[in-house]
Amino acid sequence: MKFGTKAIHAGQEPDPSTGAIMTPVYQTSTYVQSSPGKHKGYEYARTQNPTRSALEANLAALENAKYARCYGSGLAATDTVMKLLKLGDEVVCTNDLYGGTYRLFTSVYAKYGIKFHFINMLDLQEVEKVVSDKTKMIWLETPTNPMLQIIDIKSVTEIAKRHQALTVVDNTFASPYLQNPIDLNADVVVHSLTKYIAGHSDAVMGAVITNNSEIHERLAYHQNAVGAIPGPMDCFLVLRGIKTLHLRMQRHCENGAAVAQYLKNHPKVAKVHYPGFSEHKNHEIAARQMKDFGGMVSFSLKEDKKEAAFKFLERIKVFSLAESLGGVESLAGHPSTMTHASIPAEERIKSGISDSLIRLSVGVEDIEDLLEDLENALS
Repeated sequence: MKFGTKAIHAGQEPDPSTGAIMTPVYQTSTYVQSSPGKHKGYEYARTQNPTRSALEANLAALENAKYARCYGSGLAATDTVMKLLKLGDEVVCTNDLYGGTYRLFTSVYAKYGIKFHFINMLDLQEVEKVVSDKTKMIWLETPTNPMLQIIDIKSVTEIAKRHQALTVVDNTFASPYLQNPIDLNADVVVHSLTKYIAGHSDAVMGAVITNNSEIHERLAYHQNAVGAIPGPMDCFLVLRGIKTLHLRMQRHCENGAAVAQYLKNHPKVAKVHYPGFSEHKNHEIAARQMKDFGGMVSFSLKEDKKEAAFKFLERIKVFSLAESLGGVESLAGHPSTMTHASIPAEERIKSGISDSLIRLSVGVEDIEDLLEDLENALS
């Protein structure tokens, strides 16, 4: 079954009681049992919900995997993956990653005796040097947030497997339409469903996806035991959003390429970060492991000052100054004071996050309006 067909149909059947083609919102906290322990597969809504089950089956199919579990946010999903570890374990991470992930690792889990190494994962020799017998997990984003670096998933998984470590890929920026890490031998895939998968800026949710039955059982246990679950209405909204994921991603990619090219040629722009450019450091890897190059673009201004970035962001009209990404509407943000503010300044600078860096989530509006908006703001 092709991707677009799976997006619309996988995990979803007409409601048996009415024939409704859309999965109903099962807004219930509990389920009636005919005898103690004898029920129709559902006991209590924290443990199971039919709307959530349909979404999880759909997500697994989109990532070419067997299992998926949904959580109340992308960070709740990340938190659950961290619960696979124990005191004394070490994690090797890319040094260019979402600020909320960095905060969770350094401010929460480091206090519980888990050690994190933040390195440049573009350099596979650096990965080899840092990974040891104590390494139990390698965590990577690709494309990275916000520098749009591309990490070679397959090569990293080969290193991880030699050391019996898990490879976890945050696939949020690509979405399963553009990239399937499990096909590249990753053990676990994490998504902030809030972003491209839901796609309409109306739901907050996360997911963890795997082919490993043992990992899945542990994830399911923590989903129930900890209770960081999404509500059925949010699950319904994400399912609805997924039905147009393939169509939206095509337009995101088209618009993203046009915006990147426009910025590249603008005299007030110093540098554009976009994996679709042939001169991008890992363009060949992106072309190999991704279907297209996505709708995320970041760029720095020649006037390398925070004030210059603020002036641009205050002038945009079609783009909206806001946190998040991946919705149908175009968004712009200032990573050093917004999404990545929790990362210390010296670490941000090491990753290339300057005071003039601006991150764009290019939406699906008419490209002429987006380019005109950028021109007006830059001028």
